[in-house]
Amino acid sequence: MSAQTPSIVYGTEDLLISLCNSVTRVLSVATQSPIHYSGMVQRITKTCLRPDIGCFVLFDGGFSGLVIINFSKEAAMELYQSYLLSMGMSKDDLASSYTSDEVSNVMGELMNQVVGDFTGKVRRELQTHITQNQPKMLALNKQVMLSVDANLDKPEARRVTFYTASNHIFYLELAIDRTEFIKLYDFEPQEAPDPDALIAQAGEPKAAAPVPAAASSSDTDDLLKSLGM
Repeated sequence: MSAQTPSIVYGTEDLLISLCNSVTRVLSVATQSPIHYSGMVQRITKTCLRPDIGCFVLFDGGFSGLVIINFSKEAAMELYQSYLLSMGMSKDDLASSYTSDEVSNVMGELMNQVVGDFTGKVRRELQTHITQNQPKMLALNKQVMLSVDANLDKPEARRVTFYTASNHIFYLELAIDRTEFIKLYDFEPQEAPDPDALIAQAGEPKAAAPVPAAASSSDTDDLLKSLGM
């Protein structure tokens, strides 16, 4: 009797790595600057919003969880400025303070893209579905901590340190229900859609509709006669 092939298990750390890769991918592309994270991860007992800018997203579905990113004001302003400057905006038109609503809105938009990238990978690679709420941003100019209750049954929490191109620091915190994905059979994960290819496809001119064959001259004569012409 042949030995059974051991099942492949996908756990908390694998989900965390996937999320961290979404953060680096989305922010690096958006800001046109390198973003990287530490090779060490912290086990923490709870997640908190901390100064200077905290942002959180709840997700639910195949598994439940909470993602928090706490930006230092230097990291937030660097990412905010790099993102808008890469889109062609003038530096004179940018907000000068991290407490500005515009900074919070932009950081919320970036986090929405990050979690969207992550949920897409979960759907393709784990063959399950999770939904997210709209990211909530909070500029904190005082030394306060706000704990976010995600209503998890058996929570596991992790914290990872990220670095911007100028070595400014921000932290990602993930809290999820303890869960494992076990591969039952081999399958090929769906490929991520290529945004450039979709845009190019949408811009291609559609094929012209076939021109109907011209009516014969006898048919045309009969039609003219019936009209008294």
